[in-house]
Amino acid sequence: MTDLAWIDAALAAARPRAVGALVRYFRDLDAAEEAFQNASLKALEAWPRNGPPRDPAAWLIFVARNAGIDAARRARKQTELPTDAAAPGDPGELVEHLDAADYRDDILRLLFICCHPELPPSQQIAVALRIVSGLSVKQIARAFLISEVAMEQRITRAKARIAAANVPFESPGPVERAERIAVVAATIYLVFNEGYSTSSEQVARAELCNEAIRLARLLLRMFADVPELLGLTALMLLNHARTPARFDDGAIVLLEAQDRARWDRDLIGEGLALLDKAMRHRTPGPYQVQAAIAALHARAARAEDTDWRQIDLLYAALERLQPSPVVTLNRAVALAKVQGPDAALAMIEPLADALDGYFHFHGLRGGLLEQLGRLAEARTCFDRAIALARTPAEAAHIRQHLDALHAR
Repeated sequence: MTDLAWIDAALAAARPRAVGALVRYFRDLDAAEEAFQNASLKALEAWPRNGPPRDPAAWLIFVARNAGIDAARRARKQTELPTDAAAPGDPGELVEHLDAADYRDDILRLLFICCHPELPPSQQIAVALRIVSGLSVKQIARAFLISEVAMEQRITRAKARIAAANVPFESPGPVERAERIAVVAATIYLVFNEGYSTSSEQVARAELCNEAIRLARLLLRMFADVPELLGLTALMLLNHARTPARFDDGAIVLLEAQDRARWDRDLIGEGLALLDKAMRHRTPGPYQVQAAIAALHARAARAEDTDWRQIDLLYAALERLQPSPVVTLNRAVALAKVQGPDAALAMIEPLADALDGYFHFHGLRGGLLEQLGRLAEARTCFDRAIALARTPAEAAHIRQHLDALHAR
């Protein structure tokens, strides 16, 4: 009997590659998504009985393609596809065909299709997260800090625009790739963040970090000298290096309490090398600045060795480059280390309206109030934070603070 948790993880990991291949085959986003869902249902029936296939992605592509063709025939709507769109009939041959060259990588092809200039940037990122990575509308809405209804409407409009614009389902040329690279990079980073913010129990979503890094490395082979791509890849590598130490039996371990011996030194070395290359350019962009912040943490052998003053300065630079309430919130963490909780609290108080629905705002505010001895106010903040917790690990972390307050 194949473990259902493993099947769920395999489906999540295979989705980007499978949907990318199916879009190339069917030339239709909705048809590709529906075919993949049908194949996933068949996997839930067949894999527990027959065992897992050698290559889950190839199996899903093969089954989804055949199911889609059968459905099209039944509906009498099938149209003949160009010769170069046809895929081999054997699953093994299919995967070999899909991996023939980096420029024909189906996931990147799909990313560039979703990031078509016919769409506003916010719609480009949203539809790419939904189609390419299979994130739920709820997850994407959370990333954008908007309601699920608004995000559903945004994705629907984006897919309609892609259909109306008759977007070619093939890799764009060099000029178009360069024009869309910023949005593609932003999409990859949001995919990484969705995986990075998950709890240790959610194995399927943790695969998003590896997928985002894979895509970024692939982009670097296409755009080797773009400083922000170097910075983005370095940022993800440096953050992902801390993953082995971020949880303890499912509980969150804060950065300052992590066992740094468990950090992945290979990923850190790769990230630092890419950052050094990126920072040779005179004017760093937002990804480079964030990577520089992550590098200061990575280079500190102990938590007390962290250069918080330099991190505060880097966040100030990031605020100028990319003003955002979340950036200011992150800067407040550094400011608390440099100037104390009073200064940090004064910095985040003006953010209350903008970040009222954001878990980390209430968690940080509660922690600062607790340090200042304002325990009743801290308890209110923690109650609000626990109501906004996205994972059991986040809720448990806040519960520890509440228990500590009750014990005082």
